[in-house]
Amino acid sequence: MNTKKSYSYKDAGVDIEAGNELVEAIKPAAASTKRPGCVSGLGGFGALFDLKAAGYHDPILVSGTDGVGTKLKVAIESGIHDTVGIDLVAMCVNDLIVQGAEPLFFLDYFATGHLSIDAGRAIIEGIAEGCRQSGAALIGGETAEMPGMYKQGDYDLAGFCVGAVERQNILTGDGVTPGDILLGLASSGVHSNGFSLVRRLVEDSGVGYHDPCPYDVSKSFGAALLEPTKIYVKSTLAALKASHIKAISHITGGGFVENIPRILPDGVSAHVDASSWTLPPVFDWLRKAGNLAPLEMAKTFNCGIGLVVIVKAEGAEETRKIFEQMGETVFTLGHVVKKSANEPATVVTGTSGSWGYDAPWQALSSH
Repeated sequence: MNTKKSYSYKDAGVDIEAGNELVEAIKPAAASTKRPGCVSGLGGFGALFDLKAAGYHDPILVSGTDGVGTKLKVAIESGIHDTVGIDLVAMCVNDLIVQGAEPLFFLDYFATGHLSIDAGRAIIEGIAEGCRQSGAALIGGETAEMPGMYKQGDYDLAGFCVGAVERQNILTGDGVTPGDILLGLASSGVHSNGFSLVRRLVEDSGVGYHDPCPYDVSKSFGAALLEPTKIYVKSTLAALKASHIKAISHITGGGFVENIPRILPDGVSAHVDASSWTLPPVFDWLRKAGNLAPLEMAKTFNCGIGLVVIVKAEGAEETRKIFEQMGETVFTLGHVVKKSANEPATVVTGTSGSWGYDAPWQALSSH
């Protein structure tokens, strides 16, 4: 008699039935993101989208991909999984809107060592919420169960978004000139950059993710740090209609000193006055916990500003009002000047009162 064991994929740690169960569980969430242009639902080998049905005449497609980074470790250790999906969408769609593109559809990649239906559902429902906030359709994705690749409870996320903008409306920043005004839209927190440093400072502080937050005792430290990345799509699309916006910068990794120069043409410099807004409590805690120098803060974190919008001086007030009507908190950060010899592309100055430092400071970046 042949007594050799007959193996199944499940014996190797992959549960296809659990994967199918998750797909069924998330179908309502995906359906809630349907928008004009959607042709197919979940389950096919490829997802279809009709640009003509979405109302475009001469569109240029804009695509982006990103992840959530080590913020996922905070979610895993806190046991809070329903917000990182919003982060995933935000990091992609905010990159699209800086070129004037409307996000159309989104796909996700969710990889884990062992599939938890509850965690998976929470994560993907968060992705669907991000899609609803940005007007993008969740039209597909991949769930990969890979035993041996990830430790128990660990997972990773990646997102892929495609948007469109009419050819004549593409934002390039080429038209930015001296005298233009810089408006800053408030961030919701740390967003999804700098978390390797955040986690190190939390570890060294001795405060746990389940402990009360040091700067907001109404919630746990983990929940406070997991405040999802703000999505600026709908407010920015509304503001773009006024035709005053020349360029937009998404303040992600690299902070002010590396992201603003990406949208500036040669010959100009952006002067940012850091005293025009106050450092939010989470950043003040990080600053003190790590004894972080001003330049380190400005290179690592958004410091309370998630999006910088460069507008014509004569249209700055109208643009501000539109953003505020759409629920944004707006600061006038500074202006664009003619770049002098050897001057960096971004100059950030501030005073002790707004950022908590003992003296004015200056952070410089090279073009």
